[in-house]
Amino acid sequence: MSYLELKNVSVGFGPTNKREEVLRDVHLSVEKNEFVAVVGFSGSGKSTLINLLAGLIKPDSGEIRLDGAIITEPSPRLGIMFQNYSLLPWLTVYGNIELAVKQVFPDLKGTALREHIERYIGMVSLLPASGKKPGELSGGMRQRASLARTLSMQPEILLLDEPLSALDALTRANIQDEIIRIWEDDRRTIVMITNDVDEAVLMADRIVPLTMGPEATLDQPFPVDLARPRNRTTLNTNPEFRRLRNEISRYMVTLNEESRALKQTRVADLPAAMPIDFTIYPNVPSRGRRRRAIAEKLDPKTTFFK
Repeated sequence: MSYLELKNVSVGFGPTNKREEVLRDVHLSVEKNEFVAVVGFSGSGKSTLINLLAGLIKPDSGEIRLDGAIITEPSPRLGIMFQNYSLLPWLTVYGNIELAVKQVFPDLKGTALREHIERYIGMVSLLPASGKKPGELSGGMRQRASLARTLSMQPEILLLDEPLSALDALTRANIQDEIIRIWEDDRRTIVMITNDVDEAVLMADRIVPLTMGPEATLDQPFPVDLARPRNRTTLNTNPEFRRLRNEISRYMVTLNEESRALKQTRVADLPAAMPIDFTIYPNVPSRGRRRRAIAEKLDPKTTFFK
């Protein structure tokens, strides 16, 4: 049995009679200490998949297991970094991380607590901004603060929902290296959502494409057999890197083209809407008809509609 496993998982949203499935029959097996990247287009259900893994939403069918036990609710064992930061606006960077750390490590006090928090703030290069609130930070700084909060809880599994999308190129490279270092040192299990194929090939052991939604599912994975450590400065000259990147990119382009072709064949029925009828006074402009009808206290239900 795999360490983290999804079996026949489906989930949808909307009222019962018009419920639209976002994910259908999703299967995923993640081994302990494995680094898996899920790649997909915007709107395909990547964040929904991460929320399922974190126990934040329950599947309509199927089951999700961690180390053999069914996931029914969020747990400190599962650390999620949200795409939209989810920082509390009334707390500083330090305060946001402190709140998370205290929930997971209630015995940490005083100097030990401060050093633990500052270690992770420093890890994402935010020590000069530790006293600032989210409203005083740029989008990239908020994303780094969110990553520091997730890492500070030291979860067994890191669930990263596009963790680096708002960062500049230099900071993005630094945080990529930091995530890889943490993974190599602590051998944690990581599931990362990304739409950057190069990033997935650089960081992951295995890349799993998510098909276009609705009713998206996970397709056959692409194993990444590149030796570690991977040097980004020489990776572009590596034939295996280029082959894998091109193969995945072509596959994703094909998915997009198939989705466009499918959408063109769909026909939507328009509602049978009828315009308001003001023919009671045919020689008077429409605004004048309405005023005149109101002045004469005519019933609008019988006057304005056929």
